[in-house]
Amino acid sequence: MADGMRGKGFHDARYRALIEKLVEARKIQALSQDSLASLLNRHQQFVSRYEIGERRLDIVEFVDVAKALGLDASELIKVL
Repeated sequence: MADGMRGKGFHDARYRALIEKLVEARKIQALSQDSLASLLNRHQQFVSRYEIGERRLDIVEFVDVAKALGLDASELIKVL
């Protein structure tokens, strides 16, 4: 790893920052976890688990969540 300070997985600050952007967007739009899950054709637990760090989103899931929230996934990734 080029930067020994970076964490892995859920603990990587960059990953947590992306998830926080998704959570913030959901809350700004006054969407419940259940409402977002419905838009994604998933269970509420899916949203809860990635938001609290019990589950990591893969890239396809990340894009789907961003799109459901009206966000541009590529713009979110650019800040990394």
